[in-house]
Amino acid sequence: MSDIHSRYNDVEKLIDEEKFEEAIIGLTSIVAEDDSFVLAHLALARVYTKTGQHDLAIQHGEKACQLEPDDAFNFTAMSVTYQKAWAGTQNQEYITKAEDAMAQAQRLNAM
Repeated sequence: MSDIHSRYNDVEKLIDEEKFEEAIIGLTSIVAEDDSFVLAHLALARVYTKTGQHDLAIQHGEKACQLEPDDAFNFTAMSVTYQKAWAGTQNQEYITKAEDAMAQAQRLNAM
């Protein structure tokens, strides 16, 4: 297993332990080293959502979708991120974006 994957696995344990600030430090280090590491962007989206940092969560979720535009899972995760951003902010724009992301996931699954 590569060093970056090993570090990612260690960060997942921090997330499981709800050590979110430590996880953010580890994940941002990973994406600083390899900005194309999709799992780290998805994990950052999760952790930033859990800590109420919705703008950052969306930024990383969208990056994962940009990096792997043919992966339906990324768009499903993005939809959830938008839904939680709406719940945290009541910004209606996020509901529309959540529906668009889910529709994209469904289109990809139909292929």
